[in-house]
Amino acid sequence: MTSSPQIDVRLTTPEDFPGIAELSLAVYPDNPPWNVAQLTSHLRVFPEGQFVAIERGTGRVAGMASSLIVLWDDYEMHTTWRGFTDRGMFTNHDPARGHTLYGAEVMVHPDFQGRGIGSMFYDARRELAKRLGLWRIRAGARLRGYHQYAATLSPREYVDKVERGEIRDPTLSFQLNRGFTVLAVVGDYLKGDPESLGYAAVIEWINPEAKRPG
Repeated sequence: MTSSPQIDVRLTTPEDFPGIAELSLAVYPDNPPWNVAQLTSHLRVFPEGQFVAIERGTGRVAGMASSLIVLWDDYEMHTTWRGFTDRGMFTNHDPARGHTLYGAEVMVHPDFQGRGIGSMFYDARRELAKRLGLWRIRAGARLRGYHQYAATLSPREYVDKVERGEIRDPTLSFQLNRGFTVLAVVGDYLKGDPESLGYAAVIEWINPEAKRPG
C-alpha cells in the first residue's frame, strides 16, 4: 500500500465502517451514506478491491475507494452506476470471467483534500490491476462541474473542453491527468445528482503489462 507522512492507504476492515459513513455524509450530505450491508458485501466478494485512507495518530478515515471486477461485455456503455455495482452491493463481481476493474467510488473528506490521497488511491488501483493481470480500469467520471455550463454547452461539448484543458472539471480533469482517456459521455449515470445533472464520462486506463488474447 501507499502512504504519505500523515496518511496511510490500506485495505478496508469492518472497523472502518462508521468512519466511512461519516465520510460519505461529509462528501455527499444530501445522499444516503454507504451502509453496513453494502460495505459488508464489498468485503465478502472482493476484499482486495476496497481501500481506506487513514490519518496517522487519530485513526480518522480521510478517504475511501471501492472497486469490483466486471465482464464488460455484460453491460452497455450507458449502464448506470446502480447497474454497474448491483445497487452498490457489488454482488455482480465476476473475477472468473471479467478483465476490467470497475472503479465504483473514490471519496476524500473535505478536511483532507489537496493532500494527495486521491492519487494514492489511483496508484493502489493500478497496482491491483497489474497484480491481478486485468486488462484495464474503467469508471464513470461524474461531471461535477457541468451544472455551471449546462445552459451553453452539451455534455459532450463540456467534456471536449475539459479534455483540451479549456475547462477544469474537479473529477474528470484529475483522472485525465492520471492517464485515463474518455470513451463516451452518458446520461442518467447518477440520477438526481445536482452537480453533474446525471452525466458522466466513461473513462479507461489500459494496463500496459496485461496479456490480452490475439
